[in-house]
Amino acid sequence: MEAGSGAVQRKPICLKYPLCVCVTSIIGRAKVSIKTIQNMYKRKEPISMMTAQDYPSGLMVDQSGIDVCLVGDSLAMVALGYDSTNPLTVEDMLHHCRAVARGSKAPFLVADLPYGSYEASPEDAVKTSLRFIKEGNAEAVKLEGGVEMAETVHRITRVGIPVLAHIGLTPQRQSALGGFRVQGKTAKQARALLEDAFAIQDAGAFGVVLEAMPAEVAGYITEQLKIPTIGIGAGVHCSGQVLVQNDALGLFDRFVPK
Repeated sequence: MEAGSGAVQRKPICLKYPLCVCVTSIIGRAKVSIKTIQNMYKRKEPISMMTAQDYPSGLMVDQSGIDVCLVGDSLAMVALGYDSTNPLTVEDMLHHCRAVARGSKAPFLVADLPYGSYEASPEDAVKTSLRFIKEGNAEAVKLEGGVEMAETVHRITRVGIPVLAHIGLTPQRQSALGGFRVQGKTAKQARALLEDAFAIQDAGAFGVVLEAMPAEVAGYITEQLKIPTIGIGAGVHCSGQVLVQNDALGLFDRFVPK
C-alpha cells in the first residue's frame, strides 16, 4: 500500500502471535498532516482510516501505511465490553489516546469526543477538545452531529483544533435513532443528511464521516461537498473509508458489521 505522503521503503515483518499474519512495516514514512489529507482529497486519492485503542493496535495502524488513525469510542464495545459507546468518560478516552499515540507516529491522529463531554455547550466542547490535544496527544477531534453541532464545530476550530464531523448513524445517539439502523433511506432523511453535511462544512470541519447510509446518498453528498467524506457502511463513492480494527480482524464477538 502506498502511503498518502509519498514514496516509502518497505521492510516486511511477521507477527506470528496471536494472529499468524504478515504485515508491511513502513520505514522512513513521512508524517501525515491535515495538509496531507487535504492534498490527497484534491488529487482524488482514496484516504484510509482505521481505529486503534492501545499501543499494539496503534502500532499496527502505523506500520500498515494507513493515513489516519482514529481513537474511536467504539473501543468501549470492542475493547472494554460495554453494550454501547456511551459509558466512556473523558479520562477513559485520554488514557487510550495516549497509548495509541505512543504506537501510531506517522498517521494523522484523531480522537473521538466521548458522549456527554461536548453536547451541553460549545464551551464544554472547547475545554474537552483542548484536553485531548494537550493531554491525549491527539491532532484533531471527532464529534457526532450535524446542523445542531455547527456552532460547536465552529468554536472548536476557532481555537485552532481540527474537527472531523460524523453524520448518518451516530452511535452515541443510537437509542434515539431506534438502534443501529441505516439512515437516509427516504428522500426527507437524505435531504436532512445533506443539510447536516453543509452545516458542518460551513462551520469549518476538515472532513465528515458518513455512517450507515445508502451508497447513492453518500455519493451525492460527497459530490456536493468541498471537504473529504469518510465512509463506513456508506458505499464506495466516499473520499475514503474507515474500519474498526477489531471488526476488520474478526475480533469482535457480538455481531458482524456489513
